[in-house]
Amino acid sequence: MAAPAFDPTARFDPLVDLDGLWTPQLADRYLPIPGMPPAKYECLDGKLLVSPYEGTANAYAADELRHLLRDPARSKGGAAYTTINVQLGQQRWIEPDFVVLDQPGRGRVWVPAENVLLVGECVSPSSRKNDRIDKPALCAQAGIPYFMRVEVSYARQRVEVELLRLVDGEYRDQAKALDGQRFETDLPFELSFDPGELLEP
Repeated sequence: MAAPAFDPTARFDPLVDLDGLWTPQLADRYLPIPGMPPAKYECLDGKLLVSPYEGTANAYAADELRHLLRDPARSKGGAAYTTINVQLGQQRWIEPDFVVLDQPGRGRVWVPAENVLLVGECVSPSSRKNDRIDKPALCAQAGIPYFMRVEVSYARQRVEVELLRLVDGEYRDQAKALDGQRFETDLPFELSFDPGELLEP
């Protein structure tokens, strides 16, 4: 059977034509996709995962957490950020809601996993399985020492914060609290706050 003829008039569509091939280099060249609404672009084994940005409740919580993490991270020589590109492999990257690096990023677009101290995700209904199961598994496999998970329900005025620590290749509970309680940990640095502080006004 003859190979299909090359059609020079066919329009290049990176979402279709690069499926399974995505790398940071291709992302730098083709993302964001023109004409698409703003979105979060992540990648698993060359397959692009596109999801809408979080609602205001999660965005507010992520920003407040970055503020709470900033000084403790600096005290250890690191830095806290909201969404950045964390590279887990040549064809794997995630965009966590907040991140603590073991040293300032100094303008980098792609941050290797070995420079990441803590990854944080605000769980959303549309990506619950990904935020609770898939992403922690990927981060554990990449050797990221800490994973923080935040669940916010603005309608119920409820917040839960959970910090997991990597032990023997798996995440184990380090600290957990609900709104009205104190979330406290001394690892990876001292941190103490009421998760209720993460609720937007």
